[in-house]
Amino acid sequence: MITKFNISNSSFTLVIIACLSCFNSYAQTKLMHEPALSETHIAFIYAEDLWIANIDGSNPIRLTIDEGIESLPVFSPDGQHIAFNAQYDGNTDVYIIPSKGGIPSRLTYHPSGDYVVDFTSDGKRVLFSSSRNSFTNRYEQLYTIGTAGGNVTQLDIPNASWASYSDDGSHIAYTPLYEPYAQWKHYRGGMESRIWIYNIKTYKVEEIPRPNNVGNTTKPQCMGNHIYYRSDVNGEFNLYQYDINTKAIKQLTDYKDFPVLDLAANNGQVIFEQAGNLHMYNPSSNEIKKINITISTDLLELR
Repeated sequence: MITKFNISNSSFTLVIIACLSCFNSYAQTKLMHEPALSETHIAFIYAEDLWIANIDGSNPIRLTIDEGIESLPVFSPDGQHIAFNAQYDGNTDVYIIPSKGGIPSRLTYHPSGDYVVDFTSDGKRVLFSSSRNSFTNRYEQLYTIGTAGGNVTQLDIPNASWASYSDDGSHIAYTPLYEPYAQWKHYRGGMESRIWIYNIKTYKVEEIPRPNNVGNTTKPQCMGNHIYYRSDVNGEFNLYQYDINTKAIKQLTDYKDFPVLDLAANNGQVIFEQAGNLHMYNPSSNEIKKINITISTDLLELR
């Protein structure tokens, strides 16, 4: 049955514009955060659940669905597993799940919060930070645990928050203090975040330089001979690159409206979050490409 409507041209135009606007917002889902990267896939958090998609953003699949909040996904070096945080039993602990989907396995059980930061270079253990043995919850320390669970091993680094293993396992890039700028934007105080590089064999530590020792550098991601990180030394948080051999620093993005919020590096590419979107940076071509992801699901908050 066909129903005729008697509407003016201007009203019809407004209807078309409204429909196109709804379609465009639906086709480009935003507010995906905490991205992770493997050779073939990306993982991210959306609506407090863990998702995975092809590296171009196609075929997004929800891996977890629970009232507890998931966060901080990290791919194993071979891309077969994802370690992440979850609050399934009321506490923040480390879990692991196959990238193809399945039942998450809980790895840690300590009442302190345990926060996933990386895998060891061989992929056999998960690296996480925790204040479980610290004299104050202002200091976190680094620990590893096997992908099948078992004993927890504490690293020799006195205190650290974010951390990343180099590809060959020779060093760890880490931030010694928890970031205060989560509460105070453009923070310039005694707890400014900085990145130190720890040599596992010699125990020596060097710092990624900051102009006049001012500004925050954080979330280091080791890849090859470079460390990628986010910094606000020039104003807004942007993506930077540090060459371990030449000590050269290069600013890769120049956003002035919204900051680079998170990043991950793998297989010659860097994925990062900015302005509600995920972007892929290619160091070899110096190109940035926005990843378009369309998610259609039953969001309980909206319902």
